[in-house]
This record gives sequence, C-alpha cells and structure tokens, in this order.
Amino acid sequence: MSSPSRLAGAPGAYGSLAEACSGLGRNQLQRFIASLSEEECRALIHDWRFWARPNQLAPEKNWFCWLVLAGRGFGKTRMGVEWVRSKIEGTSPLTAHLEAPQRIALVSQTMGDGRDVVVEGESGFLAHSPPYMRPRFEPSRRRLIWPNGVKAYIYSGDEPDQLRGPQHHLAWADELAKWRHSESAWSNLILGLRLGPSPQVMVTTTPKPLPLIKRLLEDSNTVVTRGSTFENARNLSPRFIGEMRRTFEGTRLGRQELYGELLEDTPGALWSHGLLEKGRQPCTVELKRIVVAVDPPVSSGPEANRCGIIVAGLAMNGEIYVIDDRSVQGASPHGWAAKALAAYHEFKADRLVAEVNNGGDLVEALMRQIEPEVSFRAVRASRGKITRAEPVAALYERGRVHHAMHFRELEEELCHYTGAAGDASPDRLDALVWAVTDLALSPAAEPRIRTV
Repeated sequence: MSSPSRLAGAPGAYGSLAEACSGLGRNQLQRFIASLSEEECRALIHDWRFWARPNQLAPEKNWFCWLVLAGRGFGKTRMGVEWVRSKIEGTSPLTAHLEAPQRIALVSQTMGDGRDVVVEGESGFLAHSPPYMRPRFEPSRRRLIWPNGVKAYIYSGDEPDQLRGPQHHLAWADELAKWRHSESAWSNLILGLRLGPSPQVMVTTTPKPLPLIKRLLEDSNTVVTRGSTFENARNLSPRFIGEMRRTFEGTRLGRQELYGELLEDTPGALWSHGLLEKGRQPCTVELKRIVVAVDPPVSSGPEANRCGIIVAGLAMNGEIYVIDDRSVQGASPHGWAAKALAAYHEFKADRLVAEVNNGGDLVEALMRQIEPEVSFRAVRASRGKITRAEPVAALYERGRVHHAMHFRELEEELCHYTGAAGDASPDRLDALVWAVTDLALSPAAEPRIRTV
C-alpha cells in the first residue's frame, strides 16, 4: 500500500491524517477516495499511521522503554495494541526488515483487565486486527496466537511470580502505576526481556508519583510521551468531556487523571505515595478484629460532603490492614447508614465506629433504627484533624499499616491533605484515622465471635 503521507498529506492542526481528510471539501474527498485501489481502501482501515495523532506513534529513535504518561481516554490502550501489531506485522518503519518477535508479554493490573481491555475490549487486539492477521485467543492458556506463529502471553502485574522465568522479545505493561506489586513485577518482567537482538517494553499508564515511575523518567534509555484526555475529545462522548471538565477542571486529581501530570507529594502532608506503596500488601492473614469506621456528612444531597466509610482489620501479629473503602457521595442519612451497615455485615465486623460531633446521639439512633443489635462505638473529635492523624501516620512509617489494594481516592486524600485553609474535607482520611485508632491506639476490645 502507498504511504499515508501520499494519501492525505500532512496532518497539520487536525492531529491525525484521518482528521486532516475530514477537513477536505466534498469533491476533494471524493477524488481522494477514488484514487485509492480496493486493496488500499481495505488496508487503510487498519493502518495506524493514518488514524493516529502524531504523539500516538512510536518514537523513531532507538529506545528500551517507551513510557506513555497520559490522562484517561487519551488512547493509551489503542497505542499499545497498535505498537505490538506493528512489531508482529512488520508495519513499523524501524522494524520492517526484522523478523517478528515470537514471544510477547502483555501485562495488565489483573488477568481480568488483560482479557476484558487488552484482548476483547473496544480498543483491544480482536477489535483492531485485520482479518488476515487476527490472532486466536486461547483464554484457558492465557495467550494470543497470530497466523504467523507469534504468541503473546497475558500476565497480571498484581501477581509478580507469574513473570518469574518466562522469556520474551518485547512487552507491553498497561497501567503500571496501578499494579499492586509494581516493583517486583517490573523487575521480573525486564529480567525476562532477553530474547532477540533488541528487546523493548512499552508502558502505558496514568501517572502517579511512584519511585518506579520516577526512575523510568530519569533513565536515559526511556523515551516519554505525554498527553491529556482532551486531545482525544473527537472520539469521546461530549457528555463525558463536559462532566470531566465540570467535576475535575482545576483540581489536583484532574491534573493527574485528565492531563496526565506527574504530581509530586504535597509538602506538609503526613503521608506520601512512596510510603503507601512500600506498605502495600494483600491481606492473606487471619484478622482477629475488624471495624467499619464512618465519618458522617453534616448534610445530604449532591453538594454535601462525602460520607467516609473505611473497613480495616487487626491481624494476630498486631499489623493493620485497610481492606476496603465504601465511602459514598450525596447519599441521604439513611443511605450512608445502610451502606456502612452492609459493610459491617459483609466483613463480619466486630464494631462500627462513627464520629458523632455533628450528629450527636442521632447517628447511633439512625444506625440502631436499621440494625438494633449493631456493635456501635461513638467517637468524638476533641483535637484537630492533623493532630488526630499524626499517631496513625506514625504507624504507617513503622510498617504496621498496610493497604490490601489500591484505594485511589483515599490515597489522594492521605498524600495531599495538610490542614491548610481551603483544603477539601478529608472524609476518607477521617474515617481511616478512626478505624486505625480503634484497632491499635485504643484500649483493647474483645473480638466478636464469628460464625462461618
């Protein structure tokens, strides 16, 4: 097929060559289409160089790691799929003369993400491979097989031992910043990236200030692509774009999740992303106590503060695991109370702890109206939020508190709240502090007898 530049000219302000074509007049567009052979028309549908924006194409310089730090909806998944396709089908100008890699690692946060997003998703391999080079998916063996014999194996970044041993020619690491055990999984991945003359790895992720991400940025063998959600607005729902601007424009979370900025930890905050990442580990031990802590909002409705609801447990060895975040926005008092009690029963908790500064006895009365037998403890804040949080943060620093999974919104609050004027109410942080305080910094309570 002829090159895309011959077909459409330079992309200019439109971004992609396809968008440039959409700006042609009707007669000019008809002449362009008529100039294509039937074979070129079929090939054009799957030619990423035609559809991609310039910053979605692989860098032409030699590199080991291509790090794509971009906002949600930027098109990162499609970029990963098309980069792997270019290697397999020989459509990359830099690799057209090379043999296709025979073993590829596709690493997502979970196996489910690998299947639902990378393989079967709207931007995945099955949706965007041409009929003559469409891979066969073997779910039971966690792999894709292309007609030319190339095999791609699906791994979970949350299970690093899966990557201990297998060898690959190249790899695609999707949403690296979300992997529960990113350091060990990444080490195992690149230790096995040793086949062929020029192994490479592509990383596509919404950025977080993790030590691993920072090291990749500083590595001379890494090339970096950055981008925002709004660069891909033509392919996203206008309602979605409007809602994202309304909700997150001008916020720190919006800068990270929409504009793809790597935000450093906030000076004065008691927690850091590095501290949370260091202590993160799944809860595989027996818990002798479990509590559900609630920080009730003063009012209800869409504009009200969030109701913080955190579930945490105390292990036999004295370590604490934060096991769920059930916080809810805009619920009525009955709504958030029911949600807290649902978590109390689901996790077979020993106690429900709730701050009563604003609701007084009404908070307990509300809970008992729904569940008369609930084990309830009212707590009252007599000191400032930072003062109450300091001993809890100290437990994190001593390695005694672990997050059993990623809790994005909770962790953003922990790492950015300083108590300064203008800071948003840290509802999740407050609930976490009450939970950990009850488990580790209050007089010991007898555990509840659980029935199996």
